[in-house]
Amino acid sequence: MQYRYIESPIGELLLAGDDNGLAIIGFKEGKRFVVPELTWRSIDDCFNDVEQQLNEYFRGIRKTFDLKLAPAGTKFQLSVLNALLDIPLGETRNYLQIAQQIGRPKAVRAVGAANGRNPLPIVIPCHRVIGADGSLTGFSGGLEAKLFLLELEGITIN
Repeated sequence: MQYRYIESPIGELLLAGDDNGLAIIGFKEGKRFVVPELTWRSIDDCFNDVEQQLNEYFRGIRKTFDLKLAPAGTKFQLSVLNALLDIPLGETRNYLQIAQQIGRPKAVRAVGAANGRNPLPIVIPCHRVIGADGSLTGFSGGLEAKLFLLELEGITIN
């Protein structure tokens, strides 16, 4: 696994992956911060395409990502991640809607847990999932970062 850090408007981000694609976008702070493992290699010029696309997104130029992704997870978790990819820029969903979309309407809590374990936040837009009452819910980079991303996409949370 190779990795590097990049700067962003929501703090320094860790990009990590291998030949299969980008596997992790990690925050240095927040609920689920990520630290490189000892076996990972720091490579300054890896994931230049990811950095470019993220920079374009943060500048409001890029609306979708075109990256080779390699998220890890169970079959259920990957089905949730795939459902998140279907949420268009500028729109939100709640956990029940995602559970219904994947054909598991009673698995709302499990959907929430899978959403919270998203290894590729921003690119797989877990920040677009909010509470059923329209409230801001947890995010691996913290609620401030989530609010920033939603506002960047033109979404107002009450």
